[in-house]
Amino acid sequence: MKNLLSLLFITVLVINCNSQSLLTEKTKFTKQDTLRGSITPEREWWDLTYYHLDVEIKPDRRFISGKNTIQYKVLKPNQILQIDLQKPLKITKVIQNGNTLEVKQEGNAHYISLTEKQKKGSIQSIDVYYEGQPKVAKRAPWDGGFSWKKDKYGKPFIATSCQGLGASVWWPNKDHMYDEVDSMLISVTNPKGLTNVSNGRLRELVENNNNTVTSHWFVKNPINNYGVNINIGDYVNFSEVYEGEKGPLDMDYWVLSYNLEKAKSHFKDAPKMMKAFEHWFGPYPFYDDSFKLVEAPYLGMEHQSSITYGNKYRQGYLGGDLSGSGWGLKFDFIIIHEAGHEWFANNITNKDIADMWIHEGFTSYSENLFLDYYYGKEASADYVIGTRKNIQNDRPLIGNYNVNNEGSGDMYYKGANMLHTLRQLIEDDEKWRQILRGMNAEFYHQTVTTAQIENYLSKETGKDLSAFFNQYLRTIKIPTLEYTLKENVLKFRWTNIVEGFDMPIQIEFDDQSQWIFPTAEWKSIEMTSKKINIDKDFYVASKKI
Repeated sequence: MKNLLSLLFITVLVINCNSQSLLTEKTKFTKQDTLRGSITPEREWWDLTYYHLDVEIKPDRRFISGKNTIQYKVLKPNQILQIDLQKPLKITKVIQNGNTLEVKQEGNAHYISLTEKQKKGSIQSIDVYYEGQPKVAKRAPWDGGFSWKKDKYGKPFIATSCQGLGASVWWPNKDHMYDEVDSMLISVTNPKGLTNVSNGRLRELVENNNNTVTSHWFVKNPINNYGVNINIGDYVNFSEVYEGEKGPLDMDYWVLSYNLEKAKSHFKDAPKMMKAFEHWFGPYPFYDDSFKLVEAPYLGMEHQSSITYGNKYRQGYLGGDLSGSGWGLKFDFIIIHEAGHEWFANNITNKDIADMWIHEGFTSYSENLFLDYYYGKEASADYVIGTRKNIQNDRPLIGNYNVNNEGSGDMYYKGANMLHTLRQLIEDDEKWRQILRGMNAEFYHQTVTTAQIENYLSKETGKDLSAFFNQYLRTIKIPTLEYTLKENVLKFRWTNIVEGFDMPIQIEFDDQSQWIFPTAEWKSIEMTSKKINIDKDFYVASKKI
């Protein structure tokens, strides 16, 4: 019965994940998809340097209003600038140097006509005013928008989430992953008696005369748009200082007042996470902005330095084990997974959302590296191998470029198993650790492409991994080892592969292991054993003929 319940849990989860709009397959694309997902001429000529988002939240009306001051550097002269804001929100006016500017709207893209000459190298800014009732998130964080909830005492419990859909669902910005703002001030006004928690550090808290308070949160490091968040509730705070690789790190926890004691006990996974991930990936990338866990009215999301948490203070994924191995109940899934994104998504960010496997594949892989650190290599392998039952192989991990399109939801566990397989090919765990740490140093606070990650891993491993990545990232084909074992001769070859795929693999027999080197052509070796097994650490299929 226990195994049946586990299977049912995983089946429901997989169905849920594949119905998420975040990862829903899309085959037809509109001009709006291109305007959202490409580096348009109206985007490419200017580089973001600073945002000041100043917004008031009115829970009783589910209404927001305010402005975003957008500072930028002119890379080449142009007079038209694209800002994105999704309906039903409206831009009410745009000001530059005291002058009201003309705005032409095409769906969610807004083209602002600048009247002053945009001189190359100059620093400019515009103030974009907006208001309205933003899209309500019906199944946050999967569909995105505002979550207008109540806590158990009926007090407002509000949060934002917008991965995939885009931050322009609730604030005006340059809504493309390739250009991260260098720093940011987030000013949020909300009713008195409630607390807002956003990214970075609290710079100032101001009590206003109209029964509201304004919190000013400053983000010192570059941040992607979807990582910016608002969390409003009856919060209380506790904190600790973690002695990390770069010195003291402030770790703050914001939870609903009635969950304080529960959180103090349960959030012990957070410093454990930090210790394991600094070991595997290098220093936490945002010491200047601290680390926060913030209780939210939905499952959770990787908002930079402000990880949202809604796993109901349970181990595993809402009390279940995604792997079916038992090891998934040794940690709180949301704390480990979403915090893993601080290295893969927030530090290293995909330029185009088609490459979102970089975020989710490496972060899902981080789950079993957490287990590796505390419970050993065998436990971590059992976990990641157990997650293979969640893989659908419905479409490639890489989506369509320039149209804001993600690849398959398999980017999570197929991505993790691909990386686990790569670890076997390296045959040196310390080298593998240094490669992962080096990646976070090489691409520190950068946006990247799949090609950059592929080239880095090929260079650092000393192996040509082009066919390996073509196989696992760009097709749904799982390499299959066909073999015969007769009269002490093992014959073998790869099938269901891309051109040039020649990955070596380990076989096991008589308590021994041996590398073989299959290609698309039949090969043979002499064997003394009458039976072999394929090393389960390799994500492949096998077929005895």
